Amino acid sequence: MTADSSPLTPYYVAFQRVPGMGRHRFELLEAAFGSLSAAWSAPETGLIAAGLDAKTAAAVEQTRRSLSPGGEWERLQRLGVRAVTWHDAEYPRLLKECFDRPPVLYLRGAFAPEDEFSIAVVGTRAMTPYGRAVTEQLCEELAAAGVTVVSGLARGVDGAAHRAALRQGGRTVAVLPSPVTEVYPPVHRQLADQVAEHGAVVSEYYPGERLRRESFWRRNRIVAGLSLGIVVTEGDDASGALITARQALEENREVFAVPGSIFSPGSRGTNGLIQRGEAKLVVHAEDVLSELNLSSVPQQLALEQALPAEADESYVLQCLGSEPQHIDEVTRRTGFEPARVSALIAMLELRGAVRAVGPMSYARAR
Repeated sequence: MTADSSPLTPYYVAFQRVPGMGRHRFELLEAAFGSLSAAWSAPETGLIAAGLDAKTAAAVEQTRRSLSPGGEWERLQRLGVRAVTWHDAEYPRLLKECFDRPPVLYLRGAFAPEDEFSIAVVGTRAMTPYGRAVTEQLCEELAAAGVTVVSGLARGVDGAAHRAALRQGGRTVAVLPSPVTEVYPPVHRQLADQVAEHGAVVSEYYPGERLRRESFWRRNRIVAGLSLGIVVTEGDDASGALITARQALEENREVFAVPGSIFSPGSRGTNGLIQRGEAKLVVHAEDVLSELNLSSVPQQLALEQALPAEADESYVLQCLGSEPQHIDEVTRRTGFEPARVSALIAMLELRGAVRAVGPMSYARAR
């Protein structure tokens, strides 16, 4: 057990090894048993009473006979892989807000506080010289502004995004469709090592799990969930990057797209996103930074570290959305005293989490 891990983490790892166990079933077991250690020792009938279907309960029983939480944990330690559950402080806050969040993430490297300011940059594998140029320029500018660049380590735009952030000395996070010990695509193994040194390589798959077709689009939801917004630099109508953009929209993330030639198949997807009003047009990184109130990330990070957020601030943020709300409405929804709400909003403005959008009206900045 590492110093920063919970004694319950091995049980999350063990349950994640059970076929068919996802977010909903983890939540059922937590609610019924209070802890996954208690659920691990529960009889099959108890698992069914907790809400698991008979097939999944039988799979739990079979898995318990073939492995132990301690054994799985020791294997991770030997492989140099870290496990972070959705109850751990290191689990990314933005991802935790998502509906289909993974109960366990496997890491090489580590998340850092500055990863709260993350932008995903994605696009086609069949990258053109134009796509490479705009991807590199945008990612270098984002990294220079202190933003963490998130992508999927795929060939083409993803790889260019990670490399550009690393060249600038910035942080980058790579989300894999494969376990972090079996990098896909294999040609990016060295790049994955570099990302792990300056950020994190992330997967929801335990080492040794088989790469599946659906792993790619499931990877994309994590890319979107880790980020405040997503930039599509190049991609046709069938590009997986457009799936990531749709998942970002479902999670209420901002979507941006780089326009391209109307004659280029590689720009059909990005131009379409802009034309349909699903994405904001991007020419420079500042277009993204200003829209998400990220133009002064180092100062915002220093302020957040110096002034830890209160629970009341988090509650005010929950009551605010992307649409402007008058301070009286925020007061009504929170139930706080008007003076308290004014003070909390003022602090949130200083943190860059809230922006004024009219007389006494506010909205979430990110």
